[in-house]
Amino acid sequence: MELKLMMEKLGAPQTHLGLKSMIKEVDEDFDGKLSFREFLLIFRKAAAGELQQESGLMALAKLSEIDVALEGVKGAKDFFEAKVQALAAASKFEAELKAEQEERKREEEKRRLRRAAFRELKAAFST
Repeated sequence: MELKLMMEKLGAPQTHLGLKSMIKEVDEDFDGKLSFREFLLIFRKAAAGELQQESGLMALAKLSEIDVALEGVKGAKDFFEAKVQALAAASKFEAELKAEQEERKREEEKRRLRRAAFRELKAAFST
């Protein structure tokens, strides 16, 4: 519902199916909802050119740009300050993702070592 209202306020209203496809495009945990991380992912994918051109997400990403001639210098300043904060949050997001991936690798390595130790003990008792 929030995404629908936001898209309407940005002047790019979407149908229910359009909203569902937008969410599906970035829904990493497959819960049918957009978390803050997934919301930030919209802009990362847009910057990397990974979004479909006709998708509502690309429209959302494009709506986050500003026309200084129209908004004025103060509006542009506010816009870019908000962008800097968003980039800082995205960097934090990337760091959290890397930390999670490293933790998964460490856990997998521990599992592998426990299995190897178990196999050695099993072999010792089998003979």
